[in-house]
Amino acid sequence: MSDPEADEKSRGFSEGLSSSQGDIRVLFVLNALLSTLFGWTIIWGLSLLGMAEYSLINVATAAIVLFALTYAVTMS
Repeated sequence: MSDPEADEKSRGFSEGLSSSQGDIRVLFVLNALLSTLFGWTIIWGLSLLGMAEYSLINVATAAIVLFALTYAVTMS
């Protein structure tokens, strides 16, 4: 059968989770990390196709563009 105490704990957890705004610093770090990894992957793939040179500047540029795009889309 249903345990009322467990239902109350579950309800409290889901309510707290849905109302949590999160820490913006964690979002920035995750965005930067994932943008860098995705930018590295894009430049690596383009270098395999001979369309771009694999360099730190190209990876950084791709990461910055992806970071800015993701930030603009999620914060609007």
